[in-house]
Amino acid sequence: MDVRIGVSRIPKELSIELPDDTDREDLRTSIDEALAGTVPTLWLTDVRGRQVGIPSERIGYVELGADEGDRPAGFG
Repeated sequence: MDVRIGVSRIPKELSIELPDDTDREDLRTSIDEALAGTVPTLWLTDVRGRQVGIPSERIGYVELGADEGDRPAGFG
């Protein structure tokens, strides 16, 4: 699953590829907590095991990509 995050005062968005087995609802809960200010940092772990932390107060937007099974294949 791909996640794109817009961070305030940074012109380029973050693009993070999460493992296929990432629970979408747990991820949304973590994002909601960060946007509500419940947690100071949103931590995500990408497919290579690297951890990325984004300060909650700097998150502008979050876009969750489609699950791998929902992506079209080929040239369309």
